[in-house]
Amino acid sequence: MSKKVTKTTSARYASRRFRKDRIRNKLSGTAECPRMSVFKSDIHFVVQLIDDETGSTMLQCSTMDKELRGLVKANVTGAKKMGKLVAEKAIEKNIKKVVFDRNGYRYHGAVKALADAAREAGLTI
Repeated sequence: MSKKVTKTTSARYASRRFRKDRIRNKLSGTAECPRMSVFKSDIHFVVQLIDDETGSTMLQCSTMDKELRGLVKANVTGAKKMGKLVAEKAIEKNIKKVVFDRNGYRYHGAVKALADAAREAGLTI
């Protein structure tokens, strides 16, 4: 099921890319306070904790992981589960504070639910 790319959909992606670049000019993650980057598609979430100083991913969690496959979808309830899981894994790795990178998406709905669930599970955003 691939989407048909039209002028309006390509303009939407170009607008998101512009917003993403504008956000990334202001955000940067370190080893003590990594950047929590969220990618959302129609059916999947990918959340990464990134150290921008070394250019490495410290932690990655996705709806395509074996433990979550088929259980979590890219909706508000799935985002809550994903936020809680990411926060638990981050706290295991001794990461308590992150910078939230919404990656050009609006801060509402599933993206907001993911951030709120991570806060409730113990992360400082």
